[in-house]
Amino acid sequence: MNGLLGYVSCAVLWLVLVVKAPDLVRHRDDPYLRTICAVLGLGGLCFLLGAPPTVGAVNRLGQIPNLAAPLTYAAITAYSAASQILVVLWRGGPGVPRTARRWVLAYTGVVLCVAVLFLLGDAPVERREDLDTYYATTPYLREMILLYLLGHLTAVSVTGVSALRWAREVRGPLRAGLITLGAGAVCGAGYSLSKLVAVAARWSGQDWPTLGTDVAQAAAGLGALMTAAGVLIPVAGPRLAEWRRAWRTYVRLAPLERELDDILSRRRLRLPRPRWSSPATRLIWRQTSIHNGLSHLDAHVDRELYDETREAALRTTGDPERAAATAWAAVISAAARVCLTDHDGVPGAADRAPRQPGYAGESEWFQERAPGTDALVRIADALAGSPLVRATAVAPAVAAERSSAV
Repeated sequence: MNGLLGYVSCAVLWLVLVVKAPDLVRHRDDPYLRTICAVLGLGGLCFLLGAPPTVGAVNRLGQIPNLAAPLTYAAITAYSAASQILVVLWRGGPGVPRTARRWVLAYTGVVLCVAVLFLLGDAPVERREDLDTYYATTPYLREMILLYLLGHLTAVSVTGVSALRWAREVRGPLRAGLITLGAGAVCGAGYSLSKLVAVAARWSGQDWPTLGTDVAQAAAGLGALMTAAGVLIPVAGPRLAEWRRAWRTYVRLAPLERELDDILSRRRLRLPRPRWSSPATRLIWRQTSIHNGLSHLDAHVDRELYDETREAALRTTGDPERAAATAWAAVISAAARVCLTDHDGVPGAADRAPRQPGYAGESEWFQERAPGTDALVRIADALAGSPLVRATAVAPAVAAERSSAV
C-alpha cells in the first residue's frame, strides 16, 4: 500500500471519528454509536498499520521481522466483525444481542488463531507489501494468511448481502447508507478475493504480485471509504435534509424581510446577522427580524384592506391559504409605506398622531390574527410574485378602489 494513500485514508476516517466522539461521550451506553465509532476507528487503524512506513517502524520497534503482519490482520478481522455487527444493529430485532455476541466471539477466535499461527511460523525475511504471497507456502504462515482472508471474505460477504437485501425494504437516508455500505463490502470482498487468487497462484508455482498488492490494496481502500460513508449517511442524512429545508425557507423569506428592511434598519429592530452559522440559525435570525418588524407595524394595520383583498383573492384562486397570504402581503406592504411616510414626514409623528378612523382597534385584531411561521413563507411568495400566489395582482386593484372611494 502506498504510504501517503494509507495515511490520508486513515486521517479521513479518524477525522470523522473525532467529529462523532462528543456524541459517544454523551451516549457511551449506546451500542449503535459505539459500533459506528469502532468501524471508523478500526478502518483507520487498518490503513495506518498497512502503510509500508508503519510496517517498517513496527517491525523495527518490536525487533521481530514482520510483526506488523499479525497486527494488521487482527485489525482487518476486527474491522470486518464491527461492520457486520453494525448491520445487525441497524436491522434490529429480539436476537440482536445474541447475534452480535456470536460475531464477537467468532472473530476473537480468528484473531487469537492468527497470533498463534504467526508465533508457530517462521518469517525471517521482512516483507512490507507482499507478505501474503511471499510466505504463501510456509507452514503455519500459510494457514494464518488463509484464515484471515477467509474470515474477512465471510464477514464482508454477509455484510454486503444483508445490507443490499435490506436496502430494498427501506427508503430515504437509510436506504442510501445501506446501498453505499453494501457497495463498500463488495469492494472489500475484492480485497480478499485478489489476495486469495494471488496466494493460490503461488501454490501452483505462479507469481502474480500485482494482484496481491496493488489491486487488493486499491479494493481495500475504496471499500473502507465507502463503508465509512455508508455508516455516516443515515446519521448525517436527516440533519442535512433539515439544513436544506431551513435554507430553502430562509431564502423564500427574503422578499418579506426586504419589504420590512427600511423599518428594521431605521428603528434598529434587526439583530446582528450571524456569521459562520448553520442554515437553521440563519432562519431563526430572519424570522426574528420579520416578527420584530411586523410587531412594529401593528398600529398601521388596515383591517378593511385585509378583508377586501382576501375576498378578491379567494374569488380568483379559490384557495383560502393563498387568499390569506395575498391579503397579508397587501396589508404589510401598505402598513410599511404608512409607517415610513409618517416617519419621514414628521419625526416621531407616527407615535403621537391619532389613528385614522379605519384603524380603531386594529392592534388587538392584528395580535389575534397575526400570521404564523408557515404563513410567513406564503406571504413572502406573494410579495415576490411567485406563481404559487399569482392572485396577488388583485391587491393593488383593491387598494386603488379604496383610494378612489375616499
